[in-house]
Amino acid sequence: MVVFVLGIGAACCLGLGFVLQQHAAQRAPRSDFLSWRLLLALVRDPEWLLGIAFMIGGQVLSALALDQGEVSLVEPLLATNLLFAMALARVLTRQVLGRSGWCGVLLLAAGVTAFIVAGRPRGGGAEADALRHWLVLGVVAGLALLLVSTARRMPLVAEAAPLALAAGLLYGLQDALTRTTAQRIGVDGVGAALRGWEPYTVLAIGVLGLILVQSAFGAAPLKMSLPALTAAQPLAGIACGVGFLGDRLRLTPGAMAWEAAGLLCIVLGVVVIGRHPALPDACEAGGASAQGLLERTAGRR
Repeated sequence: MVVFVLGIGAACCLGLGFVLQQHAAQRAPRSDFLSWRLLLALVRDPEWLLGIAFMIGGQVLSALALDQGEVSLVEPLLATNLLFAMALARVLTRQVLGRSGWCGVLLLAAGVTAFIVAGRPRGGGAEADALRHWLVLGVVAGLALLLVSTARRMPLVAEAAPLALAAGLLYGLQDALTRTTAQRIGVDGVGAALRGWEPYTVLAIGVLGLILVQSAFGAAPLKMSLPALTAAQPLAGIACGVGFLGDRLRLTPGAMAWEAAGLLCIVLGVVVIGRHPALPDACEAGGASAQGLLERTAGRR
């Protein structure tokens, strides 16, 4: 029960933080995208700082959840952050939930429930050897790098989805390494953990992921980035948990079918919620405002 409370609390903080960050990132200079200068520009925005405060709170709660439970259990709970993001966005946009909104909510809730009930994620399995460990890390990091490289050759608005996917993959990897660090602290103490490479990789991934997320948020409306981020993170986290952390899922044919159906429902629910009108379409709103200003200027002439 503690893991569920911590996981949902983390999702709430992350969802609220993402909406506030996206509002601020829309005002950032386009020339700073995919650069550390973007963070320097945003750090002067109070709304962005509030969003970061929520995000840090979410990261702390998710770290506590990962210390208490398996990555394969915590990641589906973190995917519900989109529900809290839509709740705040709905207040900002004053949109009703509607049939599509409820459909997305039910799909996401059913997917999380089906995966957890069918898979019964648990620890206790043997951790993978070094070769498998680095193979999983390399595949996830390589996919993220490929997505970023692809995004750089795309138009600005189209960059948002691949950048968010890359950030989601890295955040899933970060969650797995956070659990590894927490386990080492629990067994050998803080000093031994700090002598390993995992804590510093967690920090580096956090900074890199933040740059990717803010670039995605600033490039396009929230509905084009947050669903991709939310869908990629649990998939990467579960893959890492099962791949090298020793997480175990039920592998009977029936359980695997329900686990696959649950993951599919999570992705579909994320996509449906992401397309809901409650999520702000800041780029279009900004474009409309700019167009209106041009028209009024031309009228006065």
